[in-house]
Order: sequence, then structure tokens, then C-alpha cells
Amino acid sequence: MNNTWTKRWDDRYKSEEFAYGEEPNNYLKQQIEKLNPCSILFPAEGEGRNAIFAAKLGWKVSAFDISEEGRNKALRLAENNNVSLDYQVGELETLNFQKEQFGAIALIYAHFPAEIKSEIHQQLDKLLSKNGIIIFEAFSKKHLEYVT
Repeated sequence: MNNTWTKRWDDRYKSEEFAYGEEPNNYLKQQIEKLNPCSILFPAEGEGRNAIFAAKLGWKVSAFDISEEGRNKALRLAENNNVSLDYQVGELETLNFQKEQFGAIALIYAHFPAEIKSEIHQQLDKLLSKNGIIIFEAFSKKHLEYVT
């Protein structure tokens, strides 16, 4: 990933206010509350609102992002909510996650450059345990057709 992409997200998360708020994504909230807590990975987690919500429900949470600024805000939010999480910064292939480590993976509007998105999804699949759960919400090229 190039420095322009990383800078874009660091700039987005630099301000004091949270870019997407502090409350979890509604779809994630609906889905995660139906499941029994286990180990969960939040790729491209940004400022941590979804990961913190899962941790408050008793999930063992790991997260990553390329933004150091996002991680900093996520860790402050975790501290304010009296929860902890393993939050790493870097590209997926450089992080120390293990094959079949997670019982669930939550991809909520994870923005990956188009040229690497499929490769990242394949790498994430290897981190999911057998019979693991994926919680996935994303944009589509036809997104506006569904909204109108």
C-alpha cells in the first residue's frame, strides 16, 4: 500500500471528533448480538467503534488498520469504555495473525484498494476457523440502485 493511501486515512482520523461516530454500525450490532462471543477480527477498523462494541459484549477482539491515527483513537475509546483489544497497524500480510485464529471476522465498509481487495479477502478467509462466521457490509457498484 502506498503512503498516499495511508496519509488519506491518517488525515481523516486526525481530528478530535470521530469520523463515523462512537456508536457501532447498525448492521454489525444486529448481527453480533445474535452470536455467542468468541475471537473476532475487525480488518480496516479505523477508529474502533465496532471493535469496542464487540469487546463490551465479551468478544476477544483483534483489529487492524493502516492508520496510526485511527489506532490511537480506538485505543482511547477502548480505555474510556473499560475494554481492551489487540489493535495492530500495518498491512495484513505483515501482521502476526495465525491460520484459523478467529471464530468470526467483521468487514464493515472496509475500504481496500480495488487492485488488492480480492487478495485481502482470500488472506482473511485463511484466518477464519472452520465453520467461522463472516459479518459483511459493503458498498456495491450498483449501490444507488438499491437505495432509490
